[in-house]
Amino acid sequence: MTKYPRARLIAAVVVAFLCGLVFASSSNLIHLGWAQSKTPPKPTLQQVQPLVETQNAFEAIADHVTPAVVSIQTERFARGRTNTRQRGQRLPGGIEDFFRQFDPQTDQPSEASGSGFIVSKDGYILTNNHVVADADRVTVKLLDNRTFTAKVIGRDPTTDVAVIKVDANDLPTVSLGDDAKARVGQWVVAIGNPLGLDFTVTAGIVSQKGRSLGALLNAKYAIQDYIQTDAAINPGNSGGPLVNIRGEVIGINSAIASNTGFYAGYGFAIPITLASQVMDDLVQYGKVRRAVLGINILEVDPNDAQVAGLKDIHGVKVTGFDPADEPESSPAKRAGVEVGDVIVGVNGQAIDRVSTLQRVIRNFKPGQTISLDVMRFGDKKTLNVKLGEPPIDRSSDIAAADANARQPATRGNERSYDKLGIAVQSVPTELATQARLNEQWRRGLLVTDISPSGPAYRELNENSSIIVRVLYPQKRDIRTPADFEQVMSGLKHGDLITLLVYELRGQGTTTVTLKAQ
Repeated sequence: MTKYPRARLIAAVVVAFLCGLVFASSSNLIHLGWAQSKTPPKPTLQQVQPLVETQNAFEAIADHVTPAVVSIQTERFARGRTNTRQRGQRLPGGIEDFFRQFDPQTDQPSEASGSGFIVSKDGYILTNNHVVADADRVTVKLLDNRTFTAKVIGRDPTTDVAVIKVDANDLPTVSLGDDAKARVGQWVVAIGNPLGLDFTVTAGIVSQKGRSLGALLNAKYAIQDYIQTDAAINPGNSGGPLVNIRGEVIGINSAIASNTGFYAGYGFAIPITLASQVMDDLVQYGKVRRAVLGINILEVDPNDAQVAGLKDIHGVKVTGFDPADEPESSPAKRAGVEVGDVIVGVNGQAIDRVSTLQRVIRNFKPGQTISLDVMRFGDKKTLNVKLGEPPIDRSSDIAAADANARQPATRGNERSYDKLGIAVQSVPTELATQARLNEQWRRGLLVTDISPSGPAYRELNENSSIIVRVLYPQKRDIRTPADFEQVMSGLKHGDLITLLVYELRGQGTTTVTLKAQ
């Protein structure tokens, strides 16, 4: 075929295709048009109205609450290094940077800023403990530019709540809500003075409730029951209110999780019901009258639930008593609670996690009696516990002992157990002396090596964990490597074993349930 007939053929095909398009268009088979889509119709008034109502709600919250929010400026005079936490302690997830402005590193006079909110017309103000801790002068500024010198009424490091007061009358106040009614996904507003930008309003939702922040508060009886929110919170927001869509305060903004020390999507607030209880005690008694069970506790994991005889994973496991060197003074110990028990109920109310137990117990006062439901390796028991008060804090002594206890142990009569992926030996005398161990802990076995592929990895700690007793499948004190050898010899692949462990670095006991490999 010559090139001319081929060209005529191609032209004929193109003409036929275009004719087909015209025919299809005239027959409404297809619609010709540009590549971009048509402009959608404007939303109706009915569709826009809910957005307007939401906007009006945020405006009303800002107008109602902001006048009762205060900017707090603190001054600390030079007298050597100020430190509101133990030296060497690190906080998780960048939270350390958030608190650095309240922990000056030099001997120069220092200033810091935070927020608070007025809860009474005569000048009582709620804020964070870390905002006013060790402050020599506290100055409060209102939205209308009035400025007052405030007095610190009381502080509680275990909840990070503080109460301050100014001499004034007829002040604007906030309305306090009920954080128990808050639900994940609900709108909230944070108001405060971040980064020197006074009376800033940000909005978000409740991201989670009952959140634990681990080492955020350096106190044994610290409450771990934070409200998590994605409303923007930055340094300077500390102590400001977290407000629900009805304009009620449901929390005190306290911390953020960030690698930079600035907002990265996660903020945390202290529940207002807890803060209110602390405030009432500080105002009335000058201290917090907190009821305690006198136990060390952890969340329940799948292994714990299985050995406890639970069908699902819930409850709070008892890992030891407080104080550790005087366990008989623990209210729970006197009532018959044992290490390894899993608390599943208080006065008939189900307990699913640590924050729930703390929330329930804080509604009682020292001296009151509660009914405690526990699971003890398959058996359910109900015990009556008369609640006590927290023992005297000896954190400085603990810190000194902890520093000494970090020295590596001298290898002695070491034995390895591949079923758990650990090596153990008797506690060296020099280590026991350095750590000032009581006799009951000296007689245990020190974990000297942990295999990264074994069951004990991330559960026990090298040169810190001392195994003192087997709680399950049989109860047996561990005094020598031979004692542990007899228990391990009967352990088969897949079997569970629960150990009572004394931690040198934590200066207390814990329980660990491992599955043999």
